[in-house]
Amino acid sequence: EVKQWNESLQKLITHKHGLVVFAEFLRSEYSEENIRFWLECEEFKSCKPSAKLALKARKVFDEYIAVDAPKEVNLESHIREETKKRIADPTSSCFNEAQSKIYILMEKDSYPRFLKSKFYLDLLSQTQARGHSKSKDQIPLSSYL
Repeated sequence: EVKQWNESLQKLITHKHGLVVFAEFLRSEYSEENIRFWLECEEFKSCKPSAKLALKARKVFDEYIAVDAPKEVNLESHIREETKKRIADPTSSCFNEAQSKIYILMEKDSYPRFLKSKFYLDLLSQTQARGHSKSKDQIPLSSYL
């Protein structure tokens, strides 16, 4: 399983342990807001349309996209403005463009560094040393958490 994480960012972040290790790596690089924002967008997409959707959209925007947001992600100003317009009448896809840009940023920047990092290489080494006798749920992640 750990070895497959080097196939794509998607494989890494859709694996429960991969996501944890990648988030920890990003935290060590002071860019954890990227994966947190991506996850918030995934959660937002599954929200059913309701009166609360606008509140949730505003919360995500204020936390990650607004200028000087507490966990501001790196987006171009035109994407920031388009997203601001979209949340005025939010749909489950109102963050898609911003989410896509952050995914691409992680894929092109953070993910290659992750694959060369001590986080990944140590875990890969531990897994290979154990052979294939242990299941994926028995990989010790405690040293990374």
